[in-house]
Amino acid sequence: MTIDDGVRVWLRRQGAEQIAHPGGNLYVHLCRVSERLAVLGCAHDVQAAGLTHAVYGTDGFDVTLVDRADRAVLRDLVGADAEELVYLYGACDRGRSWQELARTGEVFDRFTRQVRTPGETQLRSLVDLSIVNELDVIEHDPAVADRHGVYFRELFASWAPIASEQVISDAQRVLRQ
Repeated sequence: MTIDDGVRVWLRRQGAEQIAHPGGNLYVHLCRVSERLAVLGCAHDVQAAGLTHAVYGTDGFDVTLVDRADRAVLRDLVGADAEELVYLYGACDRGRSWQELARTGEVFDRFTRQVRTPGETQLRSLVDLSIVNELDVIEHDPAVADRHGVYFRELFASWAPIASEQVISDAQRVLRQ
């Protein structure tokens, strides 16, 4: 059994298949995000974060699979770098962070109510994960594209200097820029 297989078993045990999400359930969404990150050439720790990105809940999806006080559980499953990215993704207050993220490099942590300044690699990973997550939602819920397509086109364009080129290209394809 590979590490990813073990994580997938763990996600099922945590009930991810029972949680509704655009395109089916949370489990299939998490798998799609991880697989897309792999296709786009993102590092394995980013793929592992993609597979578990919502376990602490997010600013846009308030369901948790594990309490963030138990971060060691996820760290043991996916490694320290991937777990830290999952935490940062879940902690990100999108309203206070996303618009200025490329300019400031700052993430407002909604859990601690403090500003975090990730390094360049982690910031790129956060942006890539955020874009790929939203692309998956858009592709599986056309109403999201109808309501928020312009917003995401503008946001992702502003993130282009800090995102992976292949992720930005995929966003442009999906959002028809």
